Amino acid sequence: MEFCDECGSMMKTAEGRWACESCGFEKSRDTGQEAEMTTTQDQEESEVVDMSETDEEAIGPTTSTRCPECGHDRARYEMKQIRAADESETRFFTCTECGQKWREDDH
Repeated sequence: MEFCDECGSMMKTAEGRWACESCGFEKSRDTGQEAEMTTTQDQEESEVVDMSETDEEAIGPTTSTRCPECGHDRARYEMKQIRAADESETRFFTCTECGQKWREDDH
């Protein structure tokens, strides 16, 4: 993946060059540098993990929050950084009663 030096947008390959679709900036491709880039191509699919026999305590922490589906007051949660590094993490919840999933962002 390459980002535009002019506007910061993600660039695409076009006729052996990197091209920015946002501002039109182009630059030569460096095959040596590209060989060091990490790709998802040819990687194995991750397997599904069966958590049905796992003790609830081992699955992850819980917190007091109201499920929007069933109204239960407990949910498992995890936090992930899915936006820019200077923005807060997103909280993902799973109701311990009905299994409903939802997310919460700071605005």
